[in-house]
Amino acid sequence: MWQPNSVHQQPPSPILPTMHFIASLLREYLFLIPVVVMILSELTKVGIDTLRRHERFSEGHWLGRLFHPGGMPSTHSAFVTSLIIVVGRKLGVNSTEFAIAFVFAAIVWYDAISVRRAVGAQAQILNRLQRWKHFTERLGHSFLEVLGGIAFGALVTMLGIWLS
Repeated sequence: MWQPNSVHQQPPSPILPTMHFIASLLREYLFLIPVVVMILSELTKVGIDTLRRHERFSEGHWLGRLFHPGGMPSTHSAFVTSLIIVVGRKLGVNSTEFAIAFVFAAIVWYDAISVRRAVGAQAQILNRLQRWKHFTERLGHSFLEVLGGIAFGALVTMLGIWLS
């Protein structure tokens, strides 16, 4: 139990033990940071999409848009960016693991911009040609959305490393 030593001493904050726990968890399991980045990026993307549609969060429409393709920022880009930063920090940028993570990230970035956009265009054409099944047309990301994901992933990862 806390007892004051002087008149000016404040009681301990309940937030401090939680922050110490989070910091020790991130320090011990540095690879949790990309998972946190992925979740925060997805929530940010849904929030931006909800604001663009001029909807209220209380209406609950945003729940159905969690973990759907497309949108700003790109969650995949944020995740792989965080992954290469964590691998570089833990094992060094000269490591084989960093090279593998970087190539993996480049493939994900290329896929987000080019391949999935092409698949979305094909889905759009198929939807015009047939009427029995509707295919999702918004699959890829714009260059700006991928760049936003890269920036988001880098910033949140650096914050997570700083906190640990």
